[in-house]
Amino acid sequence: MTAGWLPREPAEVFGAGATAAEAYGVLTADVPAAGWTAALTAARDRLGCTFFDWLSAVDEPGTGFLVVAHVVALGAPPRRLLLRTVVPHEAAVLPTATGVYAGAAWHERETHEMFGIDFPGHPGLAPLLLPDAFEGHPLRKDFVLAARVAKAWPGAKEPGEPGHGGPRRRQALPPGVPDPNEWGPLKGRAPAAPARRARSASAATPAPAPEGAPPGAPEGAPGSGRAARPARPRRNRSASGGSASQRAAAPEAGGRPGARRGDSAPWQPPGRSAAAGRRPGVRPAPDGAGAHDSTGPDGGSGGPDGDSTESGGDGGEH
Repeated sequence: MTAGWLPREPAEVFGAGATAAEAYGVLTADVPAAGWTAALTAARDRLGCTFFDWLSAVDEPGTGFLVVAHVVALGAPPRRLLLRTVVPHEAAVLPTATGVYAGAAWHERETHEMFGIDFPGHPGLAPLLLPDAFEGHPLRKDFVLAARVAKAWPGAKEPGEPGHGGPRRRQALPPGVPDPNEWGPLKGRAPAAPARRARSASAATPAPAPEGAPPGAPEGAPGSGRAARPARPRRNRSASGGSASQRAAAPEAGGRPGARRGDSAPWQPPGRSAAAGRRPGVRPAPDGAGAHDSTGPDGGSGGPDGDSTESGGDGGEH
């Protein structure tokens, strides 16, 4: 079965043992290390992948180095191909691709420098990015991250480092960075981390008692000779009371001094008394009784004896 835009089976295109699959618009083909150069040649001549993009590697613990080359067949749309192969850690050797793609020379130099993979047939695997005296291959998973151990960080100074002036603090080592006393040029000679500073004596011990004071006498006790410290004011406030800034400065509820929630008197706007809202001649009735109309001596509705009528001065009945 063909994969992606391959015209034939992967084994027919790239050689025996090749497999291919397409995902996210990229065709990926895995080939044996022995057929690496033949697979690159087939990609260029049979699939039209004349553009060489890049070559690199990935360190896979327990598997080996996964070498990957990305080539493209230009067109509308372009067809992208990833060719991959695996070489073991113990024998990291792969034939050079410079005979097929001349642009692979720079990428193989970098891969050789970072992973330690050898490319026989390369015109010159000279160091490309690292200094001549550098030891090891930085992109291997077993490489020790010893930058801060071998050489001081050239950026901002940390507390306690030369030129900072502040007290030194215990440094937390990132993953992969060894202890300077166990690895590096200062092995066994690096200064130990300083101990945590103890609390001051004034804060840890109480003031001595004066002569003649009984042992264990609290401050302010008779005979202790020490004045009692002023007590802090207690904040007697519940959660429902809120803070002082939340208490409103407005008049009390209902606009009446001393009014409490639940009073049966009707609410009156501030500045208006309860008497101002009554009708002339109507006095409040006791609880459970209706209001009685009352008029003066010349009103004719009732006399001073408390009889009440609804109209006239003839003493009519209710």
